[in-house]
Amino acid sequence: MTEPGDASAEVTNETESLDVGPPVGEVPVRPEVADMAAAPSLDVGPHVGEAPVRPEVPAEVPEGEWLVKLSWLGSVAFAVTAAAAAAFPEPLVYISVPLAIGLFAVGVVVFLWAYVVAISRSRTDLIGIGGLYFLVGCAPRRVRNQMLWSFGVQVVVALVTASLRPYTPLAFGILVPTYGLGLAGLWGARYGVFPSRPDLSTADPPET
Repeated sequence: MTEPGDASAEVTNETESLDVGPPVGEVPVRPEVADMAAAPSLDVGPHVGEAPVRPEVPAEVPEGEWLVKLSWLGSVAFAVTAAAAAAFPEPLVYISVPLAIGLFAVGVVVFLWAYVVAISRSRTDLIGIGGLYFLVGCAPRRVRNQMLWSFGVQVVVALVTASLRPYTPLAFGILVPTYGLGLAGLWGARYGVFPSRPDLSTADPPET
C-alpha cells in the first residue's frame, strides 16, 4: 500500500522531468537554421565592398605599338597644318580643314569600334571608362603617357589655333581630339589588362 507522501513525491519527480521548452522570453532554435549556420561558406569572389584583384600590367605590349604611332602621326600632321593655316590662312586653310574633318571622322569610327570591343570583353572582364579611354591602370606607363600626351597635343593645338583665328574654318580643329581619344580607347579595349569578373556559376551549392 502506497503512503500519501510517497505518491506526492512521485508526482513531483515526474513533473520535474517534463521538457516544456525554453523559459519565457527565450527564442527557440530551429534545427534547420542551425544546420545552415554550420554549412561551409562559399567562396564566390570579391565580397561587397572589396575591390577585385587587378592583374599585373606588363612592361611592354608590342602588339599595340601601331596605335601609338598612328596617334602621334595624326597629332603631328594636325599640328603642322593647323599652325601653318593660322599663319597663312588663305592658301593653307584648304589643307588643314579637310585634314581636321578627316581625323574627326576617323576618331568617331575608332571610338565606336573601341566601345564595341569593350562591350564584348565586359562579359569576362571588369572594364571602366577611365581604364578604357584614359588607360588608367590597364596599360604600361610608357604607353599611357604616349597616348595621353598625343591627345593633349591635339587639344592644345586645336584651342590655340582656333583662338588665334576666331570665327574661321580653323575652328574645325576643335573636333580633332576625338581622334586621339578614340585610338587610346581602342588600345585599352584590345590590349588593356582588366580584372576578371567573379564566376558565380562555379560556386558549390550548400550541403544539406
